[in-house]
Parts: sequence; C-alpha cells; structure tokens
Amino acid sequence: MIDLHCHSIFSDGSSTPEELLELAEQAGLSALALTDHDTTGGLNRFMAAGKESSVKTLSGIELSAEYGDRTLHILGYGFDPSNAAMQEALEWVRAGREERNLQMLKKLKTLGYKITMEDVRKHSADELIGRPHFAAALIGKGNFKRKGKVFKQLLGKNCAAYVDRRRLTPVQCLELIRGAGGLPVLAHPAQLRLPRNKLRRMVEKLKEQGLGGMEVYYSSHQPHQQKAFEGICEDFDLVATGGSDFHGAFTPDLSLGRGFGQLCVPDEILVVIQQKISNT
Repeated sequence: MIDLHCHSIFSDGSSTPEELLELAEQAGLSALALTDHDTTGGLNRFMAAGKESSVKTLSGIELSAEYGDRTLHILGYGFDPSNAAMQEALEWVRAGREERNLQMLKKLKTLGYKITMEDVRKHSADELIGRPHFAAALIGKGNFKRKGKVFKQLLGKNCAAYVDRRRLTPVQCLELIRGAGGLPVLAHPAQLRLPRNKLRRMVEKLKEQGLGGMEVYYSSHQPHQQKAFEGICEDFDLVATGGSDFHGAFTPDLSLGRGFGQLCVPDEILVVIQQKISNT
C-alpha cells in the first residue's frame, strides 16, 4: 500500500517531512510522495529522510491552475526539484501569494481582527504562507476554535477577507512538470464537480497537452466515482494514481495511507509511474 498525496509544514500540513515518513512506516506503507502546494521546499529533507527509511520516497508537488471559473490541481511526480524553469515559476507564484497575504491582512484588520504577519508566520515553516496559516493565527489569538469556521466566515471564497491569488494555467503546469522530468497527474477530479461528459472532454484535452495520469484512488471518492475515473484512465491511457491528501492535525479524521478508512492505493502504481517517467 502506498500514498502519493500528502502535505507537510512546508505548505498546509502540520507534520514535518520526517514525521510523515515515520507515520508512513507506522501505517505499513511501502512508498510515499510529498506533494506540498506550489513549493518544493520540503523535498530535500523528505528525500534525505527517505534514505534512512523503509518507505520509498518520490518527489512530488501540487500545482494550482486556473480553469475557467474553477481551480484545477495538477500533481507532479518524480521530477527534478532543482529544475530552473520550475523554480522560476514557483517564485512567481510565491510573489503573488505574498501580495495576496498583505491584502488579506489588511481586510482582516479592517474587520477588527488584531493580527500581524508575524502572528501568521509562526504557523508556517517555509516562506510559503496561505489561508490555513491565517486560520491558525486567528485560532491562536482566540478568535475562533475551528479552522472550518474561519474559512466559512472569513477566508473561504467570496467571504469578507478572501482575496484571490495568482495561478498558473493547466498547460504551464503540465509543461513545467514534464520539463523537469516528471509525470503530471490530475488531482481529485471529483472536486471539480463536472458532469462526466465534460470531465472526459477536459481530460482528453489535457492528455493532448501532456497529462500523464489521474488521481483515481482518493479519500473522498465514492466507489461509483472511482470506477468511472478508472474507465477514463483506461480510455486515455493514463496512470490511475492515488493518495490520501493527508494534512496531519488539520484533517484529524483522515489518516495517512487509509484516508477515511477505506483507501488502499496499490503498490504497483509506483512501478507504473516510474516506467512512464523513464520512457519519456
């Protein structure tokens, strides 16, 4: 059993890269990919810790892309984190995040919340700061008790303190991952809430642009959705990947490797991914 979707303190998770590998060992996983949002900041530590672990490690990332009025997430696997083009693009995204964070901070202050950027930074291990860190700071200040309520009232889309941010296009995500020697995969397709025919058309177009796989096995995917996604992967010769989308204490009901209890991502998927990468 493997898990190809998890997050560390370098994006919006609560566990260090090393702690993720310890949890993977405890869960009996054979392989793990670290897929932090729009950053490779934790990968050096993750890959180094993997050399001392029984769990195989795979470099990963989760890139956000604009798709009409929706946000599309593209996972990348097995790429070179030091690739110059990828790092340049991530720096552009990071600069946009910094601008957005200042705007959110201004909105929060206008709404009467006494919070500083230093309060927010205390909850992030990397320069990448996002809404979960704002939520943690607000909870730490005693303004809220739960992250979900912060998003519902303040930080969720269209809420009072929400500010949109820079995102890459789907084609840019695919090209960056391919250019760095990796395999691009469409993350959690059910979250797009597209009718099956529209999803198929989107996947077909993305396949033409370099998509290599789709996340079929996912914590919140229902059996009928998983079956439908398996069929799409077969039709378009895509790798059917999977992962829990583990965020540690921020998703307490979800466990690494098992999701909400029913998740089981087959070991052989890692082999298929590695074969796909080596053949490109």
